[in-house]
Amino acid sequence: MLRISKLTDYGTVILARLAAAPEQRFTAAQLAGLTRVAVPTVSKLLKLLHRHELVESTRGLHGGYRLGRPAAQISAADILDAIEGPVALTECARHAHHCGIESTCGVGRAWQKVNIALRRTMQEVSLLDLAGLSGQPIHFHSLERPTRDKRGAAS
Repeated sequence: MLRISKLTDYGTVILARLAAAPEQRFTAAQLAGLTRVAVPTVSKLLKLLHRHELVESTRGLHGGYRLGRPAAQISAADILDAIEGPVALTECARHAHHCGIESTCGVGRAWQKVNIALRRTMQEVSLLDLAGLSGQPIHFHSLERPTRDKRGAAS
């Protein structure tokens, strides 16, 4: 089954909390209390997110963490890349010409096409959308079932 890791899920929850108060700075302990994610996990995630410039940190009395750029400019793909690395459904989708059966495989290109479509969709979804702060419902027309008339024709 294709699914994101618990760490990525928690990272998204932390980023969503930061997106809800973009001007405010939070300590790791504050974020842990607000999100109910353990402090060591929050700290680990904040380091990863900081390394990928999704959050910025300030030291000192009024220090803490906040988003590194506006939530609308952080995509689901950015979050996944920061925590798990680039998405690749198959080995050939990650590295071209690194597969031992590539010359006889007939499915690699199709999986690469699926991988590109998945990546493109994740780039379209912003942290603002993930946090439920965009005010707009997300519609993916390619995922919606066509309605059928009485004759069974798709519309």
